[in-house]
Amino acid sequence: MSREQAAEPTYTLYRRGLELLEDGDFEDATEPLAEAARRAPEKASVREALGRAYYRAGRFAQAAREFEAVIESHHVDDYAHFCLGRALSHTGETRRARHHLALASNLRPDRRDYRYYRSLLESAQ
Repeated sequence: MSREQAAEPTYTLYRRGLELLEDGDFEDATEPLAEAARRAPEKASVREALGRAYYRAGRFAQAAREFEAVIESHHVDDYAHFCLGRALSHTGETRRARHHLALASNLRPDRRDYRYYRSLLESAQ
């Protein structure tokens, strides 16, 4: 953590990380978001954003850990289950990935993307 980040409020770090994420600077987004998550580990929105940044940066195991943290406190968060399933599928944890993709699909049967990735993994058996 830089001296500059230490002086920044947590919300400012979070907003800066989101802006970097939205701009496609995925790896750069992980730094302020990781600091925000370190300061406020109970904030699901921060952990989700960090998980998204890790995922888009190709850091799938780290992304999975962040989405797992969201699910610990928000058991029925369909998007967190979906993202966890996608991250796990990239780490080779196919059985766990299927489980979380199935949960996401069952929680939100209207989401075609959830169903698509679920069926994609099921057909790869």
